Amino acid sequence: METSEPELYRRGLPHLRAEGALYFVTWRLKAGQPDLSATERDDVLAALRWFDGVRYQLHSAVVMNDHVHVIVKPAKAVPLQKILHSWKSFTAHKLQNRQGRVWQVEYFDRIIRDDAEYREKRDYILKNPQKRWPNLVDYGWVWAIGMDLPAARATPA
Repeated sequence: METSEPELYRRGLPHLRAEGALYFVTWRLKAGQPDLSATERDDVLAALRWFDGVRYQLHSAVVMNDHVHVIVKPAKAVPLQKILHSWKSFTAHKLQNRQGRVWQVEYFDRIIRDDAEYREKRDYILKNPQKRWPNLVDYGWVWAIGMDLPAARATPA
């Protein structure tokens, strides 16, 4: 994984940025927001995949009831913070039945440093629904490169 030297980008939290880097990113619903419905999860996952191959390469994603995890590689000259702003802004407007801020302002991101860490983060994303809901058989809001989206979606109780 070839990357440039990391640079610091700061909002409330410090964020390292390096051109060519893969990132593991997590963001959450703002406190007090109800869980995402099945339709809202569809909308968020569709938004994540919309510019895949254009502004970024999406490697894997899961849209949980109250948070999102992705592995993403921004395209050259497209800052990660711009991608996150786009995802969060678009989906917040799409989720029209909600009052107030939908997502927390900040997000957690980490540069993936090697193949072992990549596999660890990808497996974490793919297994996140079963971690939260151990008896879950199928979960329709998880995606990774090479994986088709299921036709039917099982929503945990």
